[in-house]
Amino acid sequence: MRSFEDLSVGTILSLGPYPVTRDEIVAFASEFDPQPFHLDEEAAKASLLGGLAASGWHTCAMMMRMMCDAFILGSTSQGSPGVDFVRWLRPVRPGDTLSGTATVLEARRSASRPGLGIVKLRNALSTGSGPVLEAEYTVMMLTREGAAE
Repeated sequence: MRSFEDLSVGTILSLGPYPVTRDEIVAFASEFDPQPFHLDEEAAKASLLGGLAASGWHTCAMMMRMMCDAFILGSTSQGSPGVDFVRWLRPVRPGDTLSGTATVLEARRSASRPGLGIVKLRNALSTGSGPVLEAEYTVMMLTREGAAE
């Protein structure tokens, strides 16, 4: 079980790979972001995206899955107080495979809860075509002592 102490500044965690399918893009968009360029090949070709592309929110959801698989589910994570920023750099297409890193930027103990650590991370995702997403966020994690209580 990974705890706060295991995520020191400079730690780099691998994310992915995560293959992206057309069916998954359309299913997510149908439910959560039904804009034509996420649903229809012809409408997507006529858009600024130039072809069918995953919703940015879908890309975030895939990133979250990758984070869970890489470190969250096997850790003392207590959730997140928020995301500092997300930048979508290029469209994610059917057939792409996402991969990337989560890098620890800051790590400190909570002043009010000594059994809790606050970790700031920066994610960078890419495909074979280059970078597609950047994000910074904070995760709250129990320390070893906090997890033992």
